[in-house]
Amino acid sequence: MPSPKVFLLLPLTAALAAAQTGVCQPDHHPRTNSSFWNGWGADAANSRYQDAASFDASKLRLRWSFGVPGVTAIAGQPAVVGGVVYFGTQNGVIYALDARAGCQLWTFQADAMVRTAITVAAIQSGRYALLFGDAKAQVYALDVPTRKLRWKVKVDEHPWARLTGSPKLWEGKLFVPVSSNEEVPAAKPDYPCCTFRGSVVAMDEETGKILWKTHTVPKGANGGAVWGSPAVDARRKRIYIGTGNAYTAPAANTTDAVLALDAATGAVQWSRQLTPGDRWTFGCVAPRAKHCEDGAAGPDFDTGAAPLLSGNRIFVGQKSGVVYALDANEQGELLWQQRIGKGSALGGVMWGMAATAQALFVPLSDQVTPAPGGLFALDPATGKQLWSTMPQPRSAQMAPATATPGAVFSGDMTGRLRAYDPASGKVIWEYETAREFSETANGVKARGGSINGAGVVVAERMVFAGSGYGILGGRPGNVLLAFSMD
Repeated sequence: MPSPKVFLLLPLTAALAAAQTGVCQPDHHPRTNSSFWNGWGADAANSRYQDAASFDASKLRLRWSFGVPGVTAIAGQPAVVGGVVYFGTQNGVIYALDARAGCQLWTFQADAMVRTAITVAAIQSGRYALLFGDAKAQVYALDVPTRKLRWKVKVDEHPWARLTGSPKLWEGKLFVPVSSNEEVPAAKPDYPCCTFRGSVVAMDEETGKILWKTHTVPKGANGGAVWGSPAVDARRKRIYIGTGNAYTAPAANTTDAVLALDAATGAVQWSRQLTPGDRWTFGCVAPRAKHCEDGAAGPDFDTGAAPLLSGNRIFVGQKSGVVYALDANEQGELLWQQRIGKGSALGGVMWGMAATAQALFVPLSDQVTPAPGGLFALDPATGKQLWSTMPQPRSAQMAPATATPGAVFSGDMTGRLRAYDPASGKVIWEYETAREFSETANGVKARGGSINGAGVVVAERMVFAGSGYGILGGRPGNVLLAFSMD
């Protein structure tokens, strides 16, 4: 990951002078940033911790809002580098905005929905690129600031393959997790379910050449989608991924599991299954579907949340409502496990956690249970619960948590965004995003909704959050929000 300072040298082109609402003026230059957030997890280990954020979260106020036209969800998490916010959208448009003003620097149209976070990279030839993936299982490298496509590579030919988890860049390799939507057409009685196999693909960052591809389940098996961003273990030169359930029986022993892959070759060094025998598709709940005839469906406990590495421990949250700590030195041996919720197909830990040296912060979904939501702090050494907060009204907290020295951020499915005190769990700030925003930076009518998929990003002593998730029953919305103390 390059130093953020190098991006301040990138020139702005004359194209920025286009006369339209919310476009930055040609003499406008992004301000030098005091901190940055690159990619999904803020670092290679997926800590989702911003240690450079020195501000009082209780004094945050809305600085600007940006409306994305033609979408019902803000599923792509922003990256903030060199004073610029980069994020992808449901309709495939990539936006580059000034972090302080919210004005638009430029856009790029991808072929399909982009819900991965964007990584800003200095590539070997001395140029800079945005790296991201789309819903057609394509990975892009886009030049900054020319917006010329360096390369675009399709990493899986299955018709239902897609990229949901964010690619992770490390030492010249881009590790791309591959998931799928094949669970959806399996609800049709005549669909020949199922053939998709989850995988991770390693690519050369400069050329897009595929260096290796490792499937998560063997030939003849199915499922094992990789929904979250890989965590990189630089010391042991390996990556860790979580896998989803199988679609049909028998379920491979690498489904609902954590896998350790050799970063150089993709070889599976070890795997630790958390829920054996789990297979599920929408055919299990659809009338006349034939893929669950034996009645042994579910429980649909994907290990979808991105693994988090801290020292010798790999922390994993599962849709079962259980959080695990595995030993990186001992083939993923279980160190502790802690149940924080009942779990369900839309429950448990959905997308990710955040960590400091003192605590592991875990948002709970449990959307379909009588007691959804909550934020939990666990002792990283023992798994002991340090505190838990169930803010009212209660709602599923599916989006990943984000931690800073003075606050932990978590949004919920009603659209409420909160900051919690890391030591006590007390709510110190709250903002209702599910409302109309009439004065957006770009003049586009906007409304907030559910907060899901993408987490809060903290950089430039500011807080950035997308609101709106009109998918799987969530509240639609189309706004990106920026908060600061001034």
